[in-house]
Amino acid sequence: MNDPDRRPMIAVPPLERRVRTRQAARVVVRAEGRVLLGSDTDPGLPGTQWWVTPGGGLDAGESFVRAAARELAEETGLLIDPADLFGPVARRVVHHGYSDQILVQREDFFVLDLPARFEPDTAGFTPEERVTMAAGFGWFTPAELADLTVWPAELARLFRASIGSPLIDFGDVEESTVPVSLGHR
Repeated sequence: MNDPDRRPMIAVPPLERRVRTRQAARVVVRAEGRVLLGSDTDPGLPGTQWWVTPGGGLDAGESFVRAAARELAEETGLLIDPADLFGPVARRVVHHGYSDQILVQREDFFVLDLPARFEPDTAGFTPEERVTMAAGFGWFTPAELADLTVWPAELARLFRASIGSPLIDFGDVEESTVPVSLGHR
């Protein structure tokens, strides 16, 4: 692969995983007492699945809140003004160990409250998302989150965030399908 931002999408030996870093914005979308999550997978480990909030990496010169609104539009088709978001409500540095790469990502989380649920449109998915997030989206109650593997693991806490809540700093965390420590120190 010639593009340094593209991952191989096939398992490699842990010592050969490339380490990528980026900044990212994520959105906790709430409606009717539920939160919107996308199904994610590690293509190098068939059968893996976890649920994630919409979001992704910042483009050059882009603010976190603008990236949050853009990523929400690309991943779900929902067009919003960045001013519709509140936050950031939380921040963390997450280390994701996958079968083909390690991604170290500084994330800010924003919240969007909607009056009703909507059906996400995935037409804006990137080629990578078409592979890793092919199972689509679901709306879940806080109680249902307990039975799911969710990234961020702290999502139930973010579900309760409100305007004016103090910023939650989750610090450095790891959420991985292949632990970062396998082959990297």
